[in-house]
Amino acid sequence: MRNIEKLKWVLSLLLIPFRRLGSELARVFLKIFPRRTAKYFDADRHEVRYILLMALYAFAINLYIETFARLQTGVFEGVRWAVTHPLIFLYNMLIIFSTMTLALLFKRRRFAWFMISLVWILIGSVNGAILLSRMTPFTLYDLQNFADGLTIMTTYYSMWQIILGAIGIGLGVIAIVMIFIRSEKWKNIRYTKSIAAILITAAVTAGATALMINTGMIGTFFGNLNYAYRDYGMPYCFIMTSANAGISRPTGYSEELIAGILEEKTEKGTDTILKQQDDSTEHPNIIVLQMESFTVAQDYANIKVDKDPTPVFNDLYQNYTSGLFTVPACGAGTANTEFEVLTGISAKFFGPGEYPYKGKLRKKTLENMAYVAKSHGYQTSALHDHRALFYNRNEVYANMGFDTFTSVEYMNNVSFTPTNWCKDTVLTSEIMEIMENSEERDFLHVISVEGHGAYPTEQVFKNPYTTVTCDDEATKWKYEYYLNECHEMDTFIGELIDEINEAGEPTVMIIYGDHIPALDVKEENYKLDNLYQTRYVIWDNIGLNKEDRDITSYQSGAILLEDAGLSHQGILFDYQQTTGEDDPKYLDDMEALAYDMLYGRNYAFGGSSPYKPSDMKMGHKDISIDEIKKIGDRYYIRGNNFTERSIISLGGKQLSTVYLSPTLLALTEEVDPKDIDKLEVSQVDKSEEEILTTVGANEEL
Repeated sequence: MRNIEKLKWVLSLLLIPFRRLGSELARVFLKIFPRRTAKYFDADRHEVRYILLMALYAFAINLYIETFARLQTGVFEGVRWAVTHPLIFLYNMLIIFSTMTLALLFKRRRFAWFMISLVWILIGSVNGAILLSRMTPFTLYDLQNFADGLTIMTTYYSMWQIILGAIGIGLGVIAIVMIFIRSEKWKNIRYTKSIAAILITAAVTAGATALMINTGMIGTFFGNLNYAYRDYGMPYCFIMTSANAGISRPTGYSEELIAGILEEKTEKGTDTILKQQDDSTEHPNIIVLQMESFTVAQDYANIKVDKDPTPVFNDLYQNYTSGLFTVPACGAGTANTEFEVLTGISAKFFGPGEYPYKGKLRKKTLENMAYVAKSHGYQTSALHDHRALFYNRNEVYANMGFDTFTSVEYMNNVSFTPTNWCKDTVLTSEIMEIMENSEERDFLHVISVEGHGAYPTEQVFKNPYTTVTCDDEATKWKYEYYLNECHEMDTFIGELIDEINEAGEPTVMIIYGDHIPALDVKEENYKLDNLYQTRYVIWDNIGLNKEDRDITSYQSGAILLEDAGLSHQGILFDYQQTTGEDDPKYLDDMEALAYDMLYGRNYAFGGSSPYKPSDMKMGHKDISIDEIKKIGDRYYIRGNNFTERSIISLGGKQLSTVYLSPTLLALTEEVDPKDIDKLEVSQVDKSEEEILTTVGANEEL
């Protein structure tokens, strides 16, 4: 105890200078910025002036938010948007103003007003900063991944920018404290009038919202989050994406409700638990081939091409089951189209701009096509020629029952487009290796990336396969680049089909575009019914009849499983195969079933979900170390299935590595000889410098 007392005494002595410094700083601050004494000469008049000042500040803050959000396209784009969309601009200003009126209830009114304004400024600043680095704007969901965001900060910002940001945050905190100290307490708050002002403002805002929605000036479904923020304003979209999350609880939700739907509208009824069978060889391989931004040139009215960029797809379209494909996304939102296809659940059941891959599916399993195929003994594999961390697929796919996930970090012989997206041709060999090396049939979920934007506004290809003619030069180059990438994707489709046929693998495969490209396509320039439509083909080599029909992406899984001979397997797929769209409660009952499985009490499964996360393996090939050898001054690791994303590591620290071949890596930095036996090989996401998996000597990954 004496030692503790002595320690306290020593610490108190050491803190004396800091206490004095703090007191001196506070004295100087208050001398320079003395507390302001409120004037009470006319309280009613002052209240009106205060509210008018709030409105003026709300206008200025909204202009700042929209200007920063559009900084990539021009310094004055925010002003231009405010002038060309005055009602939407003023509506968003009203949203900000309505939150500011809450300050009328606080004694330290100026401080409360300042803090509310600061929150809006920070949200707008974060949104603008994010849009300078990526296409997707800021939502509350990003805060769910805040820890992940800190790990990738160095990807988008230099160290000095991060340091300056940290200093800025520190100074901001000090400023907030000082402003609080300086803020005078309001001594004659008229709560009745203040509450009345708040309620009136809230009522006006609610009425304006209803009017704007009913007249179609703003929407409640965001097929493209970026377009929604751009067209409807950041404050409205941020609140909508924050306030509306998940699937709403159905009216009358109960065990009886779910049982009634199952018994009346599915063939299996309440017998919902998938029976484990080993009959995959009695069925064909099933492939879901999702093509990034894939469309056909013939669907655009504003351009002409000298050659058809997609002859393979167009030929398949004429000879196999095909039609229009309605998706939940427009210009972006790949993961939601993918979600609908795999699960049979409409993304419209969720909040605007919500991605289940970024939220619920990171923690919860969900019945989908992979689990259905798995119950029949299929090997389930996902492939994506892009980063494993994109849309959290490295986490989500385990909760969807996939045995393996092969992302670009586990692929070799990767080539890239001029805009640095992986070319899809690499997928052919990966798909065929999986199919040919498995004794059972395969369920393959393949996500393409080559057609991804943004698209250059200047000439890129000197000798393109197809050339584009249109009225505007920038548009010409964007479409010409995009359609020539589509041609390469089309070639990949043809090569894959040839390889499957040559291998003699019985297969049924759906091929579709996940959404239209991010080319700011106007409805008058798009020949399909709306901007949420692409095209699909169900190709097969097992003799299926051609049955053309227009479908939604959430219906495609049920159709594909039925074509493969797996009818009435899985709740949503059984429901869609049994109940037609003409049923007046078709979507309502689907939503109730989806709610029960994702957010409810799993009544459909007797009270608990039967699905457990799979022990998913990253990469379908085993990575291994055979030996570590020193030649000259360098150490070399010899092994198997290394890729250009393989990095030699030690205790989780990445070391300077040179990739030499799939069997050889070179270490190019010095290591203590005692640690040589501890060297490992890690697959690394180079964008975020995050280690995905690691293998040591005498181990296989």
